[in-house]
Amino acid sequence: MKNIIKNIIKKTNKNEKNTNRMPMPPKIKRGFSFYCSTILALTLVMGLAMPASATGGDPLTVVNNLSDFIFGLIRAVGMILLGWGIVQVGLSLQSHDPSQRSNGFLTLAGGIVITFAKEILTLITG
Repeated sequence: MKNIIKNIIKKTNKNEKNTNRMPMPPKIKRGFSFYCSTILALTLVMGLAMPASATGGDPLTVVNNLSDFIFGLIRAVGMILLGWGIVQVGLSLQSHDPSQRSNGFLTLAGGIVITFAKEILTLITG
């Protein structure tokens, strides 16, 4: 049994071409690693640098701005779910699948609720 498996492996390996990389001289390898580390460091510095807007104003405005930002992200997720629910309902109507149709309507309703979460919360809290 082992011989048969070895023969199969040898046959499949004979069809593959063996490609060897050219050797890289040490100076070029050192220069390439320096180049890669420099590009990585610059990318991290430029990508993670964030200007700080330290205004001496009201902390309540900062909290309100953060709240608006978070509710904007939640609204974007709700819009995505809303679109996916519309797609699911359309596909279920095409394939006459009742379980997919109910999942589509549930996703559609969830997308509507998530999209208008801020307005719903303001209506509830007054």
